[in-house]
Amino acid sequence: MKAIILAAGYGTRLGVLTENTAKPLLRVAGKTILDHIVEKVRVLPSVTHIYVVTNHKFYLAFELWRKTKTNLPLTILDDGTMSNEDRLGSIGDIDFVIKTEKIVDDLLIVGGDNLFEDQLHNFISFFKKNGSSIMLHDVKSRSLAQTLGIAAVSPDHKISSFIEKPEHPPSTLASTLIYALRKEHLSFIEKALEEGKADRAGDFIKFLSEQQAVYGKLLEGKWFDIGTPESLKDAEEFFTP
Repeated sequence: MKAIILAAGYGTRLGVLTENTAKPLLRVAGKTILDHIVEKVRVLPSVTHIYVVTNHKFYLAFELWRKTKTNLPLTILDDGTMSNEDRLGSIGDIDFVIKTEKIVDDLLIVGGDNLFEDQLHNFISFFKKNGSSIMLHDVKSRSLAQTLGIAAVSPDHKISSFIEKPEHPPSTLASTLIYALRKEHLSFIEKALEEGKADRAGDFIKFLSEQQAVYGKLLEGKWFDIGTPESLKDAEEFFTP
């Protein structure tokens, strides 16, 4: 299994905080967000290599970060974009890494702005048992669910529907950007791009789940989608001992 950490966004909602610093390189509780994520991924026996995909604007900063990591099978990839206007989008970046690195393995994908309390071992076991899977977090709020990608799940954990920012949420189970994909399903990424779905990663899960079985596992503990100064502050308060 290979892992991709998506770190090519421009974090525009964070304002001045991300003018000169990539969002995954912002610090939370003394470590970068990326450090928190890599620590969760590197201990997984199944993962043989980690790819961090970023943009051209912040590529050198990520390379400097990588040089602080020793004995870690990790590659930084530059997707060539320079602004929020010419970004490839989440699905476009996944496709970019797969093609650049000729990946033909099962794939773990983690958004570079995800901070979570849970470990990933149980998720990988769930994936191996069931097939392509996503991590879900119960936000316990219908109004909050209206702003997120929301899944409905059958008793056997299969995704029965997936809707981005639903007016009438079928559940409060939000998709985190933590996916595990069977290698047989990687071809659907290019198919999704052909249908014009390049930006929101959730659009790919909806696309895939309508054609193949995709399963959802509930994430345990806290989860933060770092998109605003408020969410960054909340994460800092939670993860600081």
